[in-house]
Amino acid sequence: MSDRMVLHVKGRVLVGPEDVRDELWVVGGRVTYTRPRAAGGDVRTVTGWALPGLVDAHCHVGLDAHGAVDAATSEKQALTDRDAGTLLIRDAGSAADTRWIDDREDLPKIIRAGRHIARTRRYIRNYAHEIEPADLVAYVGREARRGDGWVKLVGDWIDREAGDLTACWPRAEVEAAIAEAHRLGARVTAHCFAEDSLRDLVEAGIDCVEHATGLTDDTIPLFAERGVAIVPTLVNIATFPGLADGGESKFPRWADHMRRLHARRYDTVRSAYDAGIPVFVGTDAGGSLAHGLVAAEVAELVKAGIPPVRALSATTWGARAWLGRPALEEGAPADLVVYDDDPRADVRVLAAPRRIVLNGRVID
Repeated sequence: MSDRMVLHVKGRVLVGPEDVRDELWVVGGRVTYTRPRAAGGDVRTVTGWALPGLVDAHCHVGLDAHGAVDAATSEKQALTDRDAGTLLIRDAGSAADTRWIDDREDLPKIIRAGRHIARTRRYIRNYAHEIEPADLVAYVGREARRGDGWVKLVGDWIDREAGDLTACWPRAEVEAAIAEAHRLGARVTAHCFAEDSLRDLVEAGIDCVEHATGLTDDTIPLFAERGVAIVPTLVNIATFPGLADGGESKFPRWADHMRRLHARRYDTVRSAYDAGIPVFVGTDAGGSLAHGLVAAEVAELVKAGIPPVRALSATTWGARAWLGRPALEEGAPADLVVYDDDPRADVRVLAAPRRIVLNGRVID
């Protein structure tokens, strides 16, 4: 589609969960609800149910199971996400420099959290800055300056001496590090599987927790009171039994713990939602998981008991507001996905986009 062509999206436009309109127009790559005066001949029409471009709030473009990947592989990952309808990514930690993607109008927009910050020998090899607590504040400041308003900590990981998951950071150091990120205008999130890392992180002022499988009746009210969001990545948590089987001979306590966290995953997410904790969609794509799983993650949230419209919001209107990015309001960049049926009635519709529009251009 040329820059001069006007795009007409008609059918049902989901501007918000209850704000449904009959049409929108795209002029100069921007959304408008006013019919352009010159909308005569050079108009392309797309029909269906239109949503804001989906959000994957935990995704790793530029990363695979062994660490950073080259630009060609990163491009394939980003294209896979785009073709699944994901047009906004919060890259929750990557060892690769993917800034070049910002110059590509055909690739999703990315909000970066910089590189993971982990304790020495307490995370996946080649992924993170591996440091000791005395250096935490300095590294958080570094990644806050390099990222797009987020910093990613590894809050817990397997401790070989304990044979199980344990917290990675002393309370005083994590408090100082989060304060430094906030001073620099960045929010902080953390990878957390287990229970015992959560209270210190939340009381230290963290903004979000990834996975959050260790939430309990003791910590759920604390998250809700502080407004700390979670990104459950349930499509990733589904891999816990296989991980446990692979590590059981060496770390039986850890394996048993992982199985228990997996067994109560849906109850954990539903209890968090019921308590008022903000829940957002993230797939943990990259690493060992395939890209393009956003529809599967939304379906998992519904399976956990989150109402379909709320699960939909967790990857559209609500997620975009949380990340400070527009949805389909007047003048917003025209990033949208069109479906044949109403995804509010059945979120499985998200698995089959009919048309994808990115920066006002139809992706054919």
